[in-house]
Amino acid sequence: MLCAAWILPGLVGHDPWKPDEAYSFGLVYSILKGGSWVVPTLAGEPFMEKPPLFYLTSAALAWLASPVLPLHDGARLATGLYVALALAFTGLAGRELYGRGQGWGAALVLMGCLGLLVRMHQLITDAALLAGFALAIWGLALALRRPILAGVLLGTGIGVGFMAKGLLAPGIMGIAALALPAFAPWRNRGYVVALGAAALAALPWVAVWPALLYLRSPELFSDWLMLNNFGRFLGYAKLATPTEPFYYVGILIWFAWPALPIALWALWRGGREALRQPTFQLPLVVFLVMLAVLSAAREGRDVYAVPMLLPLSLLAAEGLMSLRRGAANALLWFSVMGFTFFVGVIWFYWFALEFGAPARLHTHLHKLQPGYPAGIKWVPFAAALAYTTGWIAALFLKRSPLRPVIVWSAGITTVWALIMSLLLGWVDTGKSYRSMVVSLKQALPAKYRCIASRSLGEPQRAMLHYHGGILTEREEAKGAKRSCELLLVQTTAQEQAALDGPWKLLWEGNRPGDNEERYRLYRRNSR
Repeated sequence: MLCAAWILPGLVGHDPWKPDEAYSFGLVYSILKGGSWVVPTLAGEPFMEKPPLFYLTSAALAWLASPVLPLHDGARLATGLYVALALAFTGLAGRELYGRGQGWGAALVLMGCLGLLVRMHQLITDAALLAGFALAIWGLALALRRPILAGVLLGTGIGVGFMAKGLLAPGIMGIAALALPAFAPWRNRGYVVALGAAALAALPWVAVWPALLYLRSPELFSDWLMLNNFGRFLGYAKLATPTEPFYYVGILIWFAWPALPIALWALWRGGREALRQPTFQLPLVVFLVMLAVLSAAREGRDVYAVPMLLPLSLLAAEGLMSLRRGAANALLWFSVMGFTFFVGVIWFYWFALEFGAPARLHTHLHKLQPGYPAGIKWVPFAAALAYTTGWIAALFLKRSPLRPVIVWSAGITTVWALIMSLLLGWVDTGKSYRSMVVSLKQALPAKYRCIASRSLGEPQRAMLHYHGGILTEREEAKGAKRSCELLLVQTTAQEQAALDGPWKLLWEGNRPGDNEERYRLYRRNSR
């Protein structure tokens, strides 16, 4: 129940948000409109950043849920599905490593990690990648006991990760699997059998789609493989954002809380003896390989660190059982006091937003999101009451080794659920492109041949296609048309577009409350 309560809030009830959700849904929407699954397309153009597994799953769920939910909400259910699988596989791996009853601890620690909360409620391929990694780690955990089944699970997990995000999962899990025989327990015939079975199980996943893509277009295949895999890793892709070598070491301090300190305690308590046990060797090797590979990449983002939470949560599951009473009570009371405070703050902000008291806070909130329509939404209000009641009930749980992490996970679940129920409409008003696109569409001439665009980002192109059915001819694209009578330009609020020729401004707009992005529509003066 707690896992479900954590997964569900935020999956429905809001438009796709910039940046990752917006362009991801643009790819899903293209599939729903009859686009090819072999060549993912965004607003009419090939977009070869990632393989199509997550987009296909999202499109299927969006179509199935379309009688009840908007397409973007139905598509986001794929995130919930893959995260549920990741939690289940993590729990199964924990039970295999540490015995019956220990899997829940691993799943609860993973669910409570701060870095997982926002990212694993978004429409992004990293949810499928996380499930693939979790399945592969479970396969490795089984390798010493049931090698054939372990190989099938390992290979399938690698394949799911590959079809979610490319070469990252095969690279990391391949290195980890080959590194484990450095420890004596993994040097046996059964483990070799497991690796052979894994190779066979992974082969269809890593071969079929790339072969079909190459047959369709060798150039697009090269773009996907060389630019969006090696190019981003090595830093020669134009879209790559260079980061410091120790970027992930820095963010894990908060990103992996509370898994990181509990995992370190488990290793400290185990000492040298822990390094001789397969139960410690597996998650430790996987974590170190992940950290080394991601740190070696030229491009770094916090979302790339999500898979590292899996091995840390497994190590923390062992540490929970031996956590000293003082540390356990500290985590418990920090959770009780901290999350109770935030629950009260969210209710206070909601009351000010909807009822106007205190007036100063009410005015400030509506100034931040000027387009927000005030008024109580009774279904979200009832959900918020239910979550708050559940939080109060969690405070009276009986004492057990898992109680601190249960209360922590219940607290983070409640805070997230209150934000995604009481304040979701207010947040969505500023993040959604719907009102801006509707305003732009109303300003379009009755007849026009095409719309050119300049500096228009991928999320914006996707939302123009979804909310307005508008496709633009990008000036930056190869073979772009230059004779369109309309031009849509994206700039900052302070920047003016430098235009060559006689252009007349038809429309100017932005998202409500957004003081950074500005969009201007021009029409070529025929004279």
